[in-house]
Amino acid sequence: MKSAFRKIAWVRTFTGATTWYLSDDCLLAAKRTAYSVEYRRFYLRDLESVVVWPSRSWLFQLGFVAVLFTALGVLFWQWVNLTAGEIIGGVGFLWIALELVRGPSAKSRICTIGSKVDLPLVSRTRRAKKVLGKIDAAVRSGRALIEQSASPSIAPPSPENPVETNSGASETDSISATAQTNAS
Repeated sequence: MKSAFRKIAWVRTFTGATTWYLSDDCLLAAKRTAYSVEYRRFYLRDLESVVVWPSRSWLFQLGFVAVLFTALGVLFWQWVNLTAGEIIGGVGFLWIALELVRGPSAKSRICTIGSKVDLPLVSRTRRAKKVLGKIDAAVRSGRALIEQSASPSIAPPSPENPVETNSGASETDSISATAQTNAS
């Protein structure tokens, strides 16, 4: 049996993970913490916005790692030997280089009619464009279906059923009568 939901994102946090699923009519977040799972459903017709922005703490975390590994490298160099200090400093340098390549971490907010929820949608901002594109395509296709079903089909008048028009006064007469009524 094939599921109607397809997985679009998975974000690991310190306390658990959040998995995002998309279907034809909703966006589903499954937030796992220890031994419990909390499900949040966001209907696509109710979505007002999905916003992703770079986290401010990313640079502070990067600076903390740089200072920590530099200090450890210097301490190991003085107390143990030069090779140990170089290894610790090299590990710190590689960690910082990897973080710079991966880009800034992301925060996100989902706004629906009547609620705003801060849940991690993506872990890095560089992946946000791909995930938001999938959500946008689903929202547009869902709204297109709603608009098609809501708009009545208007058939052109056939010669057998002519459209009746007001054969009384002309349009200019009715406009001038309205103008006189408003003026008095």
